[in-house]
Amino acid sequence: MNKFILSAIATTLVASPLIAAAPASAQSRHETTTVRQGPNGRTVVTKKTVVRPTQYRTWRAGQRFDRRYAQNYRVVTTYKNYRLAAPPRGSQWVRSGRDAILINGRGDVVQVRGGAFR
Repeated sequence: MNKFILSAIATTLVASPLIAAAPASAQSRHETTTVRQGPNGRTVVTKKTVVRPTQYRTWRAGQRFDRRYAQNYRVVTTYKNYRLAAPPRGSQWVRSGRDAILINGRGDVVQVRGGAFR
């Protein structure tokens, strides 16, 4: 019985750092600290933490679009400059990295144009 308990404790001690490290590798944290002088002469310290996923998606037609997983997300309003057709009513072109993605009103990917942006 003692051997069983000791082996269970040893397994827990070995496996716990591996389990704790898995969620940390899925996201990257960026912490910014800003120090400035306030109008009354006091020092103001502002801290901001941004959590972003480290892996960006490769988009395919039919997927649900989530802008948190898009690299360099922008809504494209000047689609003619990038040789993109006018989007249908209720749809819009967005940028994810170097790709142009057509999204319908429900948030589904309709079309992907790879390498549309330099």
